[in-house]
Amino acid sequence: MTALDFEKPIRELELKIEELKQLASGGMVDFGDEIAKLERKAKRLQVEIFSDLSPWQVVQLSRHPERPYFLDYASLFLTDFLELHGDRRFGEDPSLVCGFARFDGEPVLVMGHQKGRNTKENMLRNFGMPRPEGYRKVIRLAELASRFHRPILTFIDTPGAYPGIGAEERGQAEAIASCLETMAAIPVPVIATVIGEGGSGGALAIGVGNRILMLEHSTYCVISPEGCSSILYRDPTKASKAAEALKLTAKDLEGFGVIDEIVPEAPGGAHRDPARTAENLARALRSHLAELRALSPDEIVADRYRRFRGMGIFEEVA
Repeated sequence: MTALDFEKPIRELELKIEELKQLASGGMVDFGDEIAKLERKAKRLQVEIFSDLSPWQVVQLSRHPERPYFLDYASLFLTDFLELHGDRRFGEDPSLVCGFARFDGEPVLVMGHQKGRNTKENMLRNFGMPRPEGYRKVIRLAELASRFHRPILTFIDTPGAYPGIGAEERGQAEAIASCLETMAAIPVPVIATVIGEGGSGGALAIGVGNRILMLEHSTYCVISPEGCSSILYRDPTKASKAAEALKLTAKDLEGFGVIDEIVPEAPGGAHRDPARTAENLARALRSHLAELRALSPDEIVADRYRRFRGMGIFEEVA
């Protein structure tokens, strides 16, 4: 398992525990007491470290190379997933995966950013950075979900929309703006969940929901800490300082009223126990979806409108 800098003391204890267990497996020596003592120490250390993470450490956790991605969660609590491809204008974008599935037996439309685990997969998925055709695919399928009265579940995990020349030539900004417009007006329940990085308009494009959830160690912000530090401080090495100023953690955003719920991850982060984190996420989705099912199509749109109009603090000056 890849260990981040602040995780290394925990990982060192775990390696010692594994080593003692291997020695004890021969049956020559009983290390039961020592193993139990080290396990208690590792658990205490984990609680101590993860109860006081800095914003930059949360950013690192949200990008952990072994953190579960959208398709990992889909395999854990969705059934009958059928991926649909293409925007019917230009082509397919594998960085934004969309399709119909069943959640607790109910048909839903799901869509989420997808990163890769290795170089080949990241080239295919474009490191989770969608191009215009990805957002136009979202528009096409959201309208299809509306036609068949299917709730929409979105899963956000992207550094941002792809800023390449080809994407700009094909109308990246217009595609994101149209996606925002469509998602705002769609008359079916929409629940958006930030499962990793929530970066810039590339994340917000599928984040216009009646409910917005965040996993405990995810981030959601208008710009990456590295981008912010380059622009504001003229120094890309001050990313940790920028992360603190941006207020991008789930706790910050819950306090501002931007999100509705923080979904707890497994102890030590989602990458340590994806199944347990998926259970927590499914439970939260189930609860919010039950509330939204009681609303009529007009009430759903009005609820979403009130939610976003109510964000922020404004002062009227005569």
